[in-house]
Amino acid sequence: MTETPEGLLARLEAAGIEARTVRHPAVFTVAESRGLRGELPGLHSKNLFLRRKEGGFALAVLEEGRQLSVNELARRAGWGRVSMGSAEELRATLGVEPGSVTPFGLVNAAPGTIRVALDAALAKASALAWFHPLVNTASTGLAPEALLRFLRGLGHEVAVLDLGA
Repeated sequence: MTETPEGLLARLEAAGIEARTVRHPAVFTVAESRGLRGELPGLHSKNLFLRRKEGGFALAVLEEGRQLSVNELARRAGWGRVSMGSAEELRATLGVEPGSVTPFGLVNAAPGTIRVALDAALAKASALAWFHPLVNTASTGLAPEALLRFLRGLGHEVAVLDLGA
């Protein structure tokens, strides 16, 4: 069964994770989401759901301004060749729609089935990091170390990558 946004937020609370959720009109791109920055102070992400050529999937959680080719990202993460996952694969694997890709989608994935890379710029920040809570009509901010704790508590290994120049 696919987790609901409300269920996700309840799981965060049950895990003792302090989070702030703001509802807003649907946003599908980083550019569209920039208009919300006054309400959402902190760091923002762009998330890529990728199909690994050797099989399986990967999720890259990058600081929104990160400029890096998908091939370079895959090389640094040790994923081999990758391509963008399809909308059908995204729905089946993370339980979210295109435009709502989020590390929170890992609540819908079996432990260890998806390789995850988190940009060190997000992981080591002292500000809130914002992600869609399974839908693109809201954003949830939490401390980056809380995100890591939550994902690892779900059984997912998260590699923190320094992707700076």
